[in-house]
Amino acid sequence: MKKYIIWVGITAFLIVGYLIIDSLLFTGIKPINVNQDGFRANYFAKENIKNRTTIVLIGGGEWGDYWAQEFAKKEMVGLSIPYTGKDGLPKLPEEIKLEYFENAIKWLKEQPEVDPSKILVMGASRNAELALILASTFTKSISGAVAYAPSAVSWSNTVLPYNSDELKASWKYKGLDIPYLPMTKIKGNKSKKIEMLDYWKAGLSKTDLVAQAGIKVENINGPILLFSGKNDNVWPSSLMADMIAQRLAANSFKHSFQNIKYDNAGHNISTNPAYNSIYRMGAIHIDGKSYEYEFGGTEEGDFQAKQDAKIKLMKFLAKI
Repeated sequence: MKKYIIWVGITAFLIVGYLIIDSLLFTGIKPINVNQDGFRANYFAKENIKNRTTIVLIGGGEWGDYWAQEFAKKEMVGLSIPYTGKDGLPKLPEEIKLEYFENAIKWLKEQPEVDPSKILVMGASRNAELALILASTFTKSISGAVAYAPSAVSWSNTVLPYNSDELKASWKYKGLDIPYLPMTKIKGNKSKKIEMLDYWKAGLSKTDLVAQAGIKVENINGPILLFSGKNDNVWPSSLMADMIAQRLAANSFKHSFQNIKYDNAGHNISTNPAYNSIYRMGAIHIDGKSYEYEFGGTEEGDFQAKQDAKIKLMKFLAKI
């Protein structure tokens, strides 16, 4: 019995010691977990700040938490918001209701740390697609957008092989589909590798459908910042960034717009800038078989692009 008490005491001592050391060494901003008003998110803000620029990180996760933390360190506010894969959220990214994000923005506007006139959205890859859709939909609530490896159109659910086989919208609002470019699912082959770009470019070649599914970026009520790698082998993000630029020019977009493209960088420009992108290949499962695909760019090119993009992003936000 005495031995048991001693071990319990040692364990308690170690736990308390760890918590004390952790609190002393931790230099970041610990998030507040939000699970109310129909949405889930991690909220990052320093104490005793008021009316600050706020960035909503679409997709949440490690990526969203990293950026929300970085913004909070700069005395802004970050909201890292997932929308699939957690308890109470959809399992698949299809027919996602924009009301979910609308609720989050309404909640943000009530927080004293947030300037309700300076709420922006930011996303990477398909989350960049969603960020631009949100900013072009909620023009009275969202004051700008940042998109890494962006899309110029809204795609159907079937661009992801693990989604359901029935053709559906990826995003919905007020019960209606956000117009989308319908795609058949990507097909496998006899090799162990998939070339991704041909799939997306085939979709973008359908000009009538592209016109219907184009994101109405000209409606965004604030500045837009795009980053892409010229050697993106996952999808043609630089091409789609140029499509966005052309659409904005055609509609005489009145806010500032930057379309920043990097040589020797690929899709990994959208990953955490604190680390080298050492993984150069991804894996995709199609009809029970696993295929490799290239991210594009080089390790050095991706890292340099991510570091430069972070500097430009912080300058962009400082001007909001």
